[in-house]
Amino acid sequence: MLAHAQPEELDAGPHKGRPGAERLCAVTREVKPVGDLIRFVVGPDGVVPDLKRKLPGRGLWITADRKTLKDAVSRNVFARGFKRDVRVTAELADMTESLLLSGTLDALSIAGKSGLVLTGFAKVEAAIAQESAHDRIVGLIHASDAATDGVGKLAGALRHRPDADRIITVRTFTTAQLDLALGRSNVVHAALIAGPANDTFLARLARFERFRTGEPDGRGGTGTRN
Repeated sequence: MLAHAQPEELDAGPHKGRPGAERLCAVTREVKPVGDLIRFVVGPDGVVPDLKRKLPGRGLWITADRKTLKDAVSRNVFARGFKRDVRVTAELADMTESLLLSGTLDALSIAGKSGLVLTGFAKVEAAIAQESAHDRIVGLIHASDAATDGVGKLAGALRHRPDADRIITVRTFTTAQLDLALGRSNVVHAALIAGPANDTFLARLARFERFRTGEPDGRGGTGTRN
């Protein structure tokens, strides 16, 4: 017989989660901002992540990191929370990570189409040297399989900028992933230019890294400040 969830464990239905909104994590029993959690609902094929917080039905909230989600699966938290037997695949953590990655790359694609991503070693190097308020750099991307000499040269150039500490460096994606997202061939180095599309990309990147690494600031993996 399944245990009854506390009344506050399930939400009343889909919502976007207003700034400042908080929910209870069904695993840790901590109340956290919705931005630190992932909403899950029961769909036709079982429990699925609702990353945009819009899917119908009542939702259960889990801290947005891989370890906590795997704990939720192994401890039968979803059945207890939804107060009924529900199908939960053992690959739920992998599915969630894949969707977060896809959403992050989609955001990078939009930034590229908005003209806010410069690609190619020479263009990135020139952008680093410019230091003007126009086309302000907010981040550098190096493919995870980039050669160390190119990465080192650009990192050295970046250290000469007075604002280097606010520019994030990303080594999360392979060249193949960057090629697909940006619709170009052999993307190894890129510079992110300030704008709303890159604000969205960096927010999604931080969320993906938080899930993957468990670090609350999203920098425990390959997204780092200089």
